[in-house]
Amino acid sequence: MQKLKVCELFAGVGGFRLGLENTGHYSVVWSNQWEPSTKIQHASLVYEARFGTENHSNTNIENVETSEIPDHDMLVGGFPCQDYSVATSLKNSKGLIGKKGVLWWSIHRILSEKTNKPKYLFLENVDRLLKSPSSQRGRDFAVMLRSLSDLGYAVEWRVINAAEYGMPQRRRRVFFMAYFKGTPIFKKLLKSRPKDWILKEGTISAAFPVDQTAQNLVSFDLEEDVVALSHNFNPEKGLSPFLNSGICVNGKVSTLKTAPSYDGKRTVLSEILEKGSIPPEYYIDAADLPKWEYLKGGKKEIRKTKAGFQYNYSEGSMVFPDALDQPSRTIITGEGGKSPSRFKHVVQTSKGLRRLLPVELERLNMFPDNHTQLDGISDAKRAFFMGNALVVGIVEQLGASLFRKISEFEKQVQS
Repeated sequence: MQKLKVCELFAGVGGFRLGLENTGHYSVVWSNQWEPSTKIQHASLVYEARFGTENHSNTNIENVETSEIPDHDMLVGGFPCQDYSVATSLKNSKGLIGKKGVLWWSIHRILSEKTNKPKYLFLENVDRLLKSPSSQRGRDFAVMLRSLSDLGYAVEWRVINAAEYGMPQRRRRVFFMAYFKGTPIFKKLLKSRPKDWILKEGTISAAFPVDQTAQNLVSFDLEEDVVALSHNFNPEKGLSPFLNSGICVNGKVSTLKTAPSYDGKRTVLSEILEKGSIPPEYYIDAADLPKWEYLKGGKKEIRKTKAGFQYNYSEGSMVFPDALDQPSRTIITGEGGKSPSRFKHVVQTSKGLRRLLPVELERLNMFPDNHTQLDGISDAKRAFFMGNALVVGIVEQLGASLFRKISEFEKQVQS
């Protein structure tokens, strides 16, 4: 097989691209990265420095005409987590209108308008997508699954914590892959028992093996009218019906709670730490240590709002400094900077307590060393990039698994 052509949306600093290109089976033919809240497009500058400016768009995807995007085999992206409710359907059109600025609908628009639709989708989001919003738990994911079904795609998903498969960071994200009708994978999925696909036959289970928990398979049909589905789904504020693994074929959902099955090598925080000299500003000043200890510690105290209202506040303590013999905690976007914080990583070294370097944060996401290093890009901005990024190893293993499945099922069709 030739390399699959990829369109990368919400590209950030190129995590999807790195993972896919590491397999040797994919070639990015068009990419887009736009950050609406900043004048200087820092992430796009890093992307362009690493991969070039050709076929890269630094424009709001909502303003990009579908005709400007070349045909591709697979569309990928970690799209923003927003409110995916449907306001109304367009008269005399297959399109849908969600809230302005909600970028899921830009993906939907591209898929709707493309004459040659991509055969495969590979998307990522925070795992709370499966249970948002709090007023209708699971509605957002239901809307996405129904709209993808209407466009001709079957979907499989899994919540994956990278550390549970030996990677250096505890980072939980939902990954979902979709297959267009007529592809060998779609046909194979159509004939498979849902539980078999989720547990052993699917693309995701081949890359990241799982065992079934005691909970049984849950199946239900999604309402056909997407607008009605958006308004009516799970109105009682009950638990989301979507478990951490599942498939959706022709609007029928089958979902199962699974647990990771992995007994290989596990990378821990100590293994990614820089061995050379560390800039002095990364060490915690003794005068700031009480503030760090307070923020990291447990609390039960009375606090007061600006309006003068008093309330009881409590939170548990955190491990401080971070455990070196475990995978790291999740990187957040506020990781950078010297100011004390509850959520920043702090490690004990022979020379004292210190924060993590940008290159160490890159290693936790399995990026190449100094991938985000560029003139004019601050260390705090580099940390922000990693708080927004995904774990490259997850993408690489899923991409390799998808390519194997495509090859396997195409051979079966031809024989």
